[in-house]
Amino acid sequence: MNSHRHGDGGVTGVPGAGEDVVCREPADPETRVRGGVFDRRAFLVAGMGSLLASCGWDGGDALKPAMQAAAGFNDQVSGLLFSDAKLARKYGPAQRSLSFPNYFISGMTPQLDQPEAWRLEVGGMVRSPLSMTLDEIRSLSRLTYTVKHHCVEGWSAIATWTGTPLRAIAEHAGVAPGARYVRFDSFDSGYYNGWDIASAMHPETIMAWGFNDRELMADHGAPLRLYAPHKLGYKLTKYVTRITFTSDRPGGYWEDQGYPWFGGI
Repeated sequence: MNSHRHGDGGVTGVPGAGEDVVCREPADPETRVRGGVFDRRAFLVAGMGSLLASCGWDGGDALKPAMQAAAGFNDQVSGLLFSDAKLARKYGPAQRSLSFPNYFISGMTPQLDQPEAWRLEVGGMVRSPLSMTLDEIRSLSRLTYTVKHHCVEGWSAIATWTGTPLRAIAEHAGVAPGARYVRFDSFDSGYYNGWDIASAMHPETIMAWGFNDRELMADHGAPLRLYAPHKLGYKLTKYVTRITFTSDRPGGYWEDQGYPWFGGI
C-alpha cells in the first residue's frame, strides 16, 4: 500500500497514536516462523505484504501478472480455510491496545456536512430496499466483542467494537437466494469493497457504530463502518453509505490494484 493514513489496525510494530502509519517490515510476532512452521497469517500477510505493500511501490506493469496470481492463490487458501462456525478469540477490556491508528484515503478525515441527514441505503437483490437511520440500525440487534484487528502490513491491535450484525440487516431487507456477493460503498473518496455472501453473513460480521465503549468517531469511520475479525483491515470499509447485494462479484479500492479479494485471516 502507499503512505496514505495507513492504520485502522495496529500498534504492534507501528508508531504511537496520532502518527501517520507508513509501510514497514512487519513486526508482529504472528507473521514470523513459529517452531519451524510458517503459520497461515504469516503466509498470507508476508507473501502479499512483501510483494504488494512495499512502501508504495506496486512493482510496475511487469510484475502485475505475478501479483495478481499471488493474490488469486491467497484468495483460494483463505476461502478454503474460512468457516462461518469459526469465531475469533476474545479478549478482556484490560487487554485493549493503548492506541489504534486511523486510516482513510481522503486528504482529510472524512466527515459529513449534515450528519443528521445520513442514511444507510440497502439495495440490489433484496425484497425490500431500505433507507435506515443509525437509530433504526441499532434497534435491530447489538453485538459487542473485544478482538484483535490485523493489518495487511503485519501489525495488529486489540479493541472493542459494538454494532449490528450484518445478517440482521440482510434479514430485514429480505435478501434474494441468488445474491452471492455484497458491495460496500462509502463517502471516503470512493473507497469500496466487495465480499462473498458467506463472509458477510458470518455471525461476527457487524456494521459497527461503537468503539471502545463509546460512540464511533470520524477517525475510525463514523457514523457506520463494516467490521469483522476474520478479515484484514483493508476489507473493512468505513464511512459506509450503501450496501448492495448482487450476483456479480464487486471489486474494491485496493483489490482493483492487485490486493487479494478475499482478504481473510
